[in-house]
Amino acid sequence: MDRKIEKKFWSRKRILIISGGSLVVLLLLYNLIFADHRSRLNVEKDKITVSTVTKGTFDQYIAVTAVVQPLKTIRLDAIEGGYVSQKYLEGGSMVKQGDSILRLENQRMQMEFMNHETEMYRLINELQNTRLSLKQNRFTMEKTLADLNYKIEQAKDLYDRNKQLVDEKIVARQEFNKNKMEYEGLVKQREIEIESQRYQEENARLQIQQLEGTIARTQRNLQMMRENLNNLIVRAPISGQLSSVNVEVGSSITTGQNIGQIDDLNGFKMRAEVDEHYISRVFSGLKATFEFNGKTYELTVTKAFPEVTNGRFNVDMNFTKETPEGIRRGQSSPIRLELGKSSEAVLLPVGGFFSDTGGNWVYVLDKGGKRAVKRNITLGQKNPVFFEVLEGLNPGDQVITSSYENFGDKEVLVF
Repeated sequence: MDRKIEKKFWSRKRILIISGGSLVVLLLLYNLIFADHRSRLNVEKDKITVSTVTKGTFDQYIAVTAVVQPLKTIRLDAIEGGYVSQKYLEGGSMVKQGDSILRLENQRMQMEFMNHETEMYRLINELQNTRLSLKQNRFTMEKTLADLNYKIEQAKDLYDRNKQLVDEKIVARQEFNKNKMEYEGLVKQREIEIESQRYQEENARLQIQQLEGTIARTQRNLQMMRENLNNLIVRAPISGQLSSVNVEVGSSITTGQNIGQIDDLNGFKMRAEVDEHYISRVFSGLKATFEFNGKTYELTVTKAFPEVTNGRFNVDMNFTKETPEGIRRGQSSPIRLELGKSSEAVLLPVGGFFSDTGGNWVYVLDKGGKRAVKRNITLGQKNPVFFEVLEGLNPGDQVITSSYENFGDKEVLVF
């Protein structure tokens, strides 16, 4: 009779199925736990810039463009206003101190000068007349006093004689009293005349003193007005180059208006525009270097202007030792402006990546050079060539320093 054959539980087919399923589960678990799920982007390596992180000396400096300017520039401002009647020199001319540049006309000032001059002559004539009158009055008063003295002597003589005769009753008492009153009246009149003459002379002297003071003040005013009239001729205050004259014949000039400038060519300085980011780090005394005709010259910051225009401020620098020969006003050249002492640091070359990441992270190549992975970093100071690396990178690391604009937010770049 037939015998029932029982099937084996671990048949080859079942083993294959279970093995295959287990393998799939293991692959899924591995992929879930251990696989790299970071976003990737394929990149052509020849289209990026890779730089090596190094350790070396970090120089704190910035590169700025400076323009050669005269060491001293004198502004020509009109001391007095008027209209331009003559223009003797044009911009670009060489001038010597005292040379005439412009002549202005001001009829109001000329009229005021003539009026004051006429007033001074009137005062001088009045002073002379007062002095003459004082002399004439003195002669008149002396004559009057002499006449009174003569009359007093006559009256005194008659009084003395009648005094004796009245006692002897030769002269009547009434006659004597009359002579006495006349004598005493003349004496009193003399005292009054002396006092009057003294008052008149003091008054005349006071008038003379006041007139002399008025004339002295008028003369000083005239001198000032004469100087102001002389200022209508604009002259060169120093020798140098008249770089500009901003007016033409017939132009109306107001007091204090700038009409040009003169450059002192006995020395030069460099003026640079610096980004406002460095305004707190740039001050007088900082050093800079300047290359001209293959030779390096040292500069020292003499003034940092606090005014910021369009995100930049001006800095003046003087040559520390010698001034380059052949340098000309208006030439521009790059300047290396030192901001501090050099120090040892980990260095990352400057690149376009910074504008995309702000220096907070970079793509670092792995050892095989087949891919680059995003890494957080911390950067310190910057000069035109390097960033100072504070954290996140080590010497020898390969970093993509070109722009990250086309990488989006990918975490891994594959080459």
